[in-house]
Amino acid sequence: MLRRLTRAPQSRAQLAEALAAKGIPDEVAGQVLDRMVEVGLVNDAEYAELYVRSRRASRGLAPRVLAQELRAKGISAELIDHELSTIDVEDDRALASSLVHKRLPATAGLDPQARTRRLANMLIRKGFNSSLAFEVVRSSLQGDEMLE
Repeated sequence: MLRRLTRAPQSRAQLAEALAAKGIPDEVAGQVLDRMVEVGLVNDAEYAELYVRSRRASRGLAPRVLAQELRAKGISAELIDHELSTIDVEDDRALASSLVHKRLPATAGLDPQARTRRLANMLIRKGFNSSLAFEVVRSSLQGDEMLE
């Protein structure tokens, strides 16, 4: 268990799964995990905070996708809601705009509709809502045309 935690932070649910896979009885696993929480080795709130910060920085993910990923890792809905409430619309808009600007050069030879579709779909796959995605893409493309 400690070896897993030294490689990367883990949620309580992930560690519980690992213990179950090793055939550790649920009662014993629960005691071990309770003790790990008690001494601060496992902290789902801290894990969720680090996870959100990391995934937004490395992959540019929006709250919708982050919530799905955190649920899959066994983080409670309350912790997910709390952590994602720290992200405001302007943070999302800035992140989406940054992602589009990075991809603009790769779409330079495409017609405007194809460019818009590709860039907006990229943002939607990352969890941004479609209205924000198309708004950011249109704004970025207008700015890109002015530079040409």
